[in-house]
Amino acid sequence: MREQLLALREPLLQWYDAHRRILPWREEVSPYRTWVSEIMLQQTRVAAVLPYFERFMTAFPTVQALAEAEEEKLMKLWEGLGYYSRARNLQKAAKIIAAQYGGVFPGTYDELIALPGIGDYTAGAILSIACGIPTPAVDGNVLRILARLGGDESDVTDAAVKKRYRAALAETMSRERPDAYVQALMDLGATVCLPNGEPLCEECPAKAFCAARAAGKTALLPVRAKKKARRVEEMTVLLLYRQGKVALRKRPAEGLLASLWEFPNVPGKRSEEETAALLAEQGLQVRDWKKSLHARHIFTHVEWQMQGYALEVMGEGKDDLVWMDREELLAHAVPSAFEKFKKEALEN
Repeated sequence: MREQLLALREPLLQWYDAHRRILPWREEVSPYRTWVSEIMLQQTRVAAVLPYFERFMTAFPTVQALAEAEEEKLMKLWEGLGYYSRARNLQKAAKIIAAQYGGVFPGTYDELIALPGIGDYTAGAILSIACGIPTPAVDGNVLRILARLGGDESDVTDAAVKKRYRAALAETMSRERPDAYVQALMDLGATVCLPNGEPLCEECPAKAFCAARAAGKTALLPVRAKKKARRVEEMTVLLLYRQGKVALRKRPAEGLLASLWEFPNVPGKRSEEETAALLAEQGLQVRDWKKSLHARHIFTHVEWQMQGYALEVMGEGKDDLVWMDREELLAHAVPSAFEKFKKEALEN
């Protein structure tokens, strides 16, 4: 693979100069902007990230501004991106940078990797793109390119394989233009050496020496260990209306969707009779069953299958319920898992 990576270096940079994607964090580069963009792009498409990035930079233009941000505002700006722990780790790291580094981004791999939410890939991206320090940034796109380039049938999810690929890149990547090199691999994986469907081999700068293309194995590589089946959880979600307001509550401070706002829910799919009995235990009486709803949401390791009821109630209810009007609901961060229920509440 070393020889192929060396052969790819110059053609890759030439290809990038001709075909690079124009993105806001590339047009104005700083360690902070690179960091935020890379965290947002984890598990999320570029097109979805673009408006979030612009709004985020307007609200929090500096590390110090992010460190001092109110959590509710931060969560609201992140609403819809998912994986909310990313936003919390951004702020945790920002507070450390503000307190320990005077708001100036640390410039070494060891310092970056020690910050919350920054792993090997993100540290490499920040150093290469924003600091000009040649450091590999190995993500799924890069693993796929290298596996195909070398015709390597090793399991790319194996830590030893990732370490080997990283070492190969560290030895062969461009020293003169590490920023362009790292971003070129990102773009090549996103637009040419595609993960699903047929890769666009005729447009690839590595077509003359790609082992997978020569062997007709591009569809078979990279090799990945089979993922475990997602756990399915059934739940009943309640849209409780009272005097023109809808009930929400805050999720626990730890675990999935920690500290975000949700519509009240209980495990399992409950009948109307069971639901009415549960509400009575919480000091609420049903006045009118308005509508039944169904939704599904897929997380990385779990799938929620949700049955919902929209109903008018009376009574005080438990202290954990917060009754919000339309404007208040819009001002609070409700995760996309509950998007169908939020839309229903806003239209009611």
